[in-house]
Amino acid sequence: MSNSRCSVALMSSVVAAAKEANATGPKAVELVLVKEQNGVQLTNSTLLNPPQSPAQAQDRETWSKKADFLLSVIGFAVDLANVWRFPYLCYKNGGGAFLVPYLLFMVIAGMPLFYMELALGQFNREGAAGVWKICPILKGVGYTVILISLYIGFFYNVIIAWALHYLFSSFTTELPWTHCNHTWNSPRCSDTRAPSPSPDPNDTFRTTPAAEYFERGVLHLHESQGIDDLGPPRWQLASCLVLVIVLLYFSLWKGVKTSGKVVWITATMPYVVLFALLLRGVTLPGAVDGIRAYLSVDFRRLCEASVWIDAAVQICFSLGVGLGVLIAFSSYNKFTNNCYRDAIITTSVNSLTSFSSGFVVFSFLGYMAQKHSVPIGDVAKDGPGLIFVIYPEALATLPLSSVWAVVFFVMLLTLGIDSAMGGMESVITGLIDEFQLLHRHRELFTLFIVLATFLLSLFCVTNGGIYVFTLLDHFAAGTSILFGVLMEVIGVAWFYGVWQFSDDIKQMTGQRPSLYWRLCWKFISPCFLLFVVVVSIATFRPPHYGAYIFPEWANALGWTIAASSMSVVPIYAAYKFCSLPGSSRELAYAITPEKDHERVDRGEVRQFTLRHWLMV
Repeated sequence: MSNSRCSVALMSSVVAAAKEANATGPKAVELVLVKEQNGVQLTNSTLLNPPQSPAQAQDRETWSKKADFLLSVIGFAVDLANVWRFPYLCYKNGGGAFLVPYLLFMVIAGMPLFYMELALGQFNREGAAGVWKICPILKGVGYTVILISLYIGFFYNVIIAWALHYLFSSFTTELPWTHCNHTWNSPRCSDTRAPSPSPDPNDTFRTTPAAEYFERGVLHLHESQGIDDLGPPRWQLASCLVLVIVLLYFSLWKGVKTSGKVVWITATMPYVVLFALLLRGVTLPGAVDGIRAYLSVDFRRLCEASVWIDAAVQICFSLGVGLGVLIAFSSYNKFTNNCYRDAIITTSVNSLTSFSSGFVVFSFLGYMAQKHSVPIGDVAKDGPGLIFVIYPEALATLPLSSVWAVVFFVMLLTLGIDSAMGGMESVITGLIDEFQLLHRHRELFTLFIVLATFLLSLFCVTNGGIYVFTLLDHFAAGTSILFGVLMEVIGVAWFYGVWQFSDDIKQMTGQRPSLYWRLCWKFISPCFLLFVVVVSIATFRPPHYGAYIFPEWANALGWTIAASSMSVVPIYAAYKFCSLPGSSRELAYAITPEKDHERVDRGEVRQFTLRHWLMV
C-alpha cells in the first residue's frame, strides 16, 4: 500500500508541474516509465510540441484581471488629443465628410498596426527592445520608440501639471479667469470679444480674462522675450509637476499590479465627466448651432489633399502605435489571450470617444459663439488653447461655475495621467527586460526615470517654458514616430515574415489572421506609412507660438532631437554589421529570429529564399 502511495504521489507531482507549465498555453505531456525500484514506479515527463514563446521559461508577471489590461490600453490611447484635436479637425475638414478618410485609414492602417503591436508583445513577452530578437539587426527600432516615449514624457507631464494648477485654482467662489481685475491682467484685457478702440494696428483685438490667465497668470509668458530668455521655473507649476511625478511613481513602481488598479479610476472617470458635460452642454443656448457646425457635411473638401493628410496623421497619433506602450502592456498578458478581439475593442472605443467628444466640445463652442455674437470659427481652435482658454471661459459663465470647473479639470487630469503612465511603462519595461540588473531593482529604476523626467520638464515650467513645450511637441513626437512605426511594420511583415507572424498568432489564439490582415501588414500599412512620412517631411512648417517665430538655432535643435531617436535604427544596424565577420552565415544570424539560429547552422535560412519575401 505504501509503495502505491509513493507512485501516486510521484505521478501527481508530474501532472501538477505540467499544469503549471500549461499556464502559458495548451501543451501535451508524455509520461515515460523509467524504471521500477522496490515497487516504486519512477517516471519522466516531456512536453510535446511546446509553444515557441521565447519567454515561456521566464517568471513574468501578468495582469490581475483582463479588465486591467483593457482599461490600461484604452486609458493610454484615449488621451487629451481626443478632446482637443479630433473635433477641431473634423470641423475644419468638412465636418462629417472628414469621417470618410478617417474611417478608411482606421480600417486599412490603424487597426492592423494596433493588432500587430498587441500580438508582437504578447507572443514574445518582452518590451519594445526585447521583441526584436525576431530580427536582431532591427533592434534599434525598439530603442527608437523607447527614446521617443521618454522625450514625450518631458513635455506631456507638463500638460497634466497645468491641469492640476487649474484644478487647485477652481476651489474658489469666483474663478480667477472670470474678470480683468487681477494683478497679472494687462490694459488690453476685456471681458468681451469686442474690437479694441486702440489705433495701434498691432492691437486690433483685446484679450479675454481666460486667455490672460493662462498666458500671464499661469505661464508668466509676458516675462519672457523668447526661447532664449526662459527665466527660472515657476514654483507653482513646479510644485504641481512634483505632485504629478509622485503620482506616476506610485502608480508604476510595482509594475502592472499597481498600474492595473489605478486605471480603474483614470480610464473610467473621463467618460463619466464627458457624459455630464454633454448633458449640460446641449441645454445651453447656441449648442445646436455648434453641433450643426461640427457635423455639417461638405464632401467637396474631400478633393483637397490636406483633408486626407490630416486624417492619416490623426490615425497614427491617436491610437498610440509606435511608442512601445502597446507592446509593453500586451507583454504582461497571458499567452493564450485573444489579442485580436482586444485590438478591435480598443480601437473602436478610441474612435467613438473622439467622435463623441466633439458633441461636448462644440456644444460649448456654439454657446460661446452666441454669447459673444461671433462666428464659431472665431472661438474654435485646437491644442492647449481649447482646454485651457476657451473651455474655462465657457465654464466661468455657468451657474455653479466652480463645480463645473473642478469636474472638467479632474477629467483632464485623469485623461492625461494614464497616458503618461503608458509612456513611462514603455520606457521602464523596454529597458528592464533588456538589462537584468534593472529588472532586479525595478523600484529604484522607476524612481530614476521619473526623476530624470521631472528635471528636464522643469524647462517647460519656466517663464518661457511654453516655447520649449512647443518645440518638443513639434519635433520629438512628429515624423520620428511615423518613421518608427514604418520600420516596425517592415521588420515584422518582411524580415520576420507575415506567414511566421501569423503562425505565432495562431499558436496564441488558435486561429490564423485572415488574408485581409496579412495583406494590410505586408503591403497596405507600409505604403500608407511611407506616404505619411513623406508628406510630413514635404509639408513641414517651422513651429511657432502665436506671433512668435522660433530662431534658426531652435529649429536646428528640434531637428537634432528628432534625428537623435531616428538615427538609433541605422546606428544599431551598422554596429550589428560591423560586429559580424562578414560571412553569409553571420549575416543570416542578424536577420533571422534567435530561435531559428539552429536552422542557420544547418544552412536553412528562409530569409535567403524568394518564397519568404513573396509569401503572404
